[in-house]
Amino acid sequence: MTQLEKILYTGKTHTTGGRDGAARSSDGRLDIALSLPGSTRSGTNPEQLFGAGWSACFIGAMGLAAAKMKLALPADVAVDAEVDLGTTDGAFFLQVRMNVSLPGLERNIAQVLVDSAHQNCPYSKATRGNINVAIRLI
Repeated sequence: MTQLEKILYTGKTHTTGGRDGAARSSDGRLDIALSLPGSTRSGTNPEQLFGAGWSACFIGAMGLAAAKMKLALPADVAVDAEVDLGTTDGAFFLQVRMNVSLPGLERNIAQVLVDSAHQNCPYSKATRGNINVAIRLI
């Protein structure tokens, strides 16, 4: 397991009620209701939050890769994340599909950015070898 040499940021949240509860960050910037996937209740669910977090981080990692190549990411860069919650042999698991859009970049350059981001994004590192992940340049 990799040990951090320097902590850059610690996100702190307090969650109550599980999937039908609420979550709030220590600084108050996140204050959301939680609901079961497919529920008609207001609120989001952990799968949506995970997809949003990973997508944002992935775009940041592509930005770092682009800067090293002396390129700018397109203003309309986007990642559509699909996070599946499912079961195998009665146990719960996740799987993820990330559809990356880098309009205006040559496909081979865009693929280099996607590959670099997947190697360097902390979410990609955390999930590597643990869940099924498909990352596709669209």
